[in-house]
Amino acid sequence: MSSSNTPHTPEKVDFKAIQQLMSPAMTAVDQEILQQLNSDVVLINQIGFHIVNSGGKRLRPMLVALTARALGYQGAQHTTLAAVIEFIHTATLLHDDVVDESDMRRGDDTANAIWGNAASVLVGDFLYSRAFEMMVGVNNMRVMDILSHTTNAIAEGEVLQLLNINNPDTSEAQYLEVIRRKTAKLFEAATQLGAVLAGEDEKTEAALATYGLHLGNAFQIMDDMLDYMADAEQLGKNLGDDLAEGKPTLPLIHAMCHGTDEQTNFIKDAIKNGNREAYTEILAIIKSTGSLDYTAEFAKKEALLAITALSNIADNEHKKAMQELALFSIQRSY
Repeated sequence: MSSSNTPHTPEKVDFKAIQQLMSPAMTAVDQEILQQLNSDVVLINQIGFHIVNSGGKRLRPMLVALTARALGYQGAQHTTLAAVIEFIHTATLLHDDVVDESDMRRGDDTANAIWGNAASVLVGDFLYSRAFEMMVGVNNMRVMDILSHTTNAIAEGEVLQLLNINNPDTSEAQYLEVIRRKTAKLFEAATQLGAVLAGEDEKTEAALATYGLHLGNAFQIMDDMLDYMADAEQLGKNLGDDLAEGKPTLPLIHAMCHGTDEQTNFIKDAIKNGNREAYTEILAIIKSTGSLDYTAEFAKKEALLAITALSNIADNEHKKAMQELALFSIQRSY
């Protein structure tokens, strides 16, 4: 890559190359996760291992290590904080799947489908509390401040999303507020923590937080778009899940604003009733209203804002990987 801060026309990002770059750091993170998951309550171990070993991209914990390394940090605390971020994320997944009544994630049965809702919720609570034990051990009040605010924002995002379920009058602004709190906030925390560990000034810390926020937005918007265009097996969940759960995501919101009265009313009815059977017809409406293109363009703008936030960071292979991750977030098909 040239020394310019923004990549040229995006080529296909090789996510495996980024994983390879971060492999030593992530191996240490995985060891930390397994060590901290250990409990004398067998069911906690079973559910924890099921979730952690279910083949996710480990993007959020990777961002802690990647940011720290991009800023020249040579210590080891990023390993603990990366595991904390993964535990918080895993706890939200456990709770999410119960709320959404999901039975499939990343191509596997969800924990609630195997062990039931009560066990999933309680193990999610264990992971939250273990995460706080670990962050206290880091003994850094700035870290505590960021992560306590983050978990609070995520919980608010969950409740806001619940209020939007089966509500076809949800606005684009309301949708964006949900994803900012529910998804992007944890990305923001991950990258901000890397800057804190590296001892950066407020301006740099804010820039890295901005990168994480926009990366998280791009990632979630693409996630919502993939529900209407991906291959179910590759995506690792059932297509139309968002529709079946009555979630008014960006493709639907845009289509309702730009479709005919008949099309709009059809989508509204499907959202109100969580009608998966309407998926094929709604997909045709989304395509005819240009809603997939609109959603893809929105995600692209967020990814470019993330890249722009890195403009004052010195060039190195880890910064390059961060730029490429932003592009990967909008190029991915899973």
